[in-house]
Amino acid sequence: MTESTGIIDPSAKIGPDVVLGKNVTIRENVIIEGNVTIGDDCIFEPFSIIRGPTTIGKGNHFYQFCSIGEACQDLKYAGEPTTLTIGDNNVIREHVSMHRGTVQGLGTTTVGSNNLFMINTHIAHDCVIGNNCIFSNNATLAGHVVIDDWVVFGGLAAIHQFGRVGCHAMVGGMAALNMDVPPYVMAAGHYAKPFGINKRGLQRRGFSDEAISAIFKSYMLLYKKHLTIEDAIVEIEKIAADFEEVKPLVDFLKEHGRGIVR
Repeated sequence: MTESTGIIDPSAKIGPDVVLGKNVTIRENVIIEGNVTIGDDCIFEPFSIIRGPTTIGKGNHFYQFCSIGEACQDLKYAGEPTTLTIGDNNVIREHVSMHRGTVQGLGTTTVGSNNLFMINTHIAHDCVIGNNCIFSNNATLAGHVVIDDWVVFGGLAAIHQFGRVGCHAMVGGMAALNMDVPPYVMAAGHYAKPFGINKRGLQRRGFSDEAISAIFKSYMLLYKKHLTIEDAIVEIEKIAADFEEVKPLVDFLKEHGRGIVR
């Protein structure tokens, strides 16, 4: 273990391969072992467990009993040296689990910055999480899921493996996602259906009224005009030519996924 200028409780168990940044706080009975690199100003509350290979950025706060960087639950996993990478300034609450990737997938699980993971959130192998997302209590992500920036994921909601949720989308509590959720869309139910755009969230993030109107028009073309997705893309691209905020929706629809919630 490298020397740290922070506070390390004597009951904590820190492995010899762990690299600590400056001002790291490690409280009672924390276990950090394996090839783990930790950035400056991180806090580890009692009984949190971190295993590597894992790389953690700066300013993250890990609450008690979270399990970070553990081997994944995929039955194909055979102990390969896959990784987990976490960005900066995330809040990771009690009993959150984040697993490393698989060689059959990306080989790594990636978590961005400035996210809030509430109690008992599960991030499975090979997931890619963006920035500024909120995952409410018991949110569950299966393997290979991609969550873009500024997504709000409701409590007890779950998403199928290889699923995608686009930027600024909102997933309702207890939603069951077996299809992709495009950017800006609110989805809820079992199985989830679209329920308009995340207008309140867009307003809070400084989107202009004109941009929100353009996004809503794009939503109407996609869901209310009885167009094929291909035809809807053509019409939405015309709106995106004047409003760059609509472009993420076009790009999302052009990617091959599981199909979108309808």
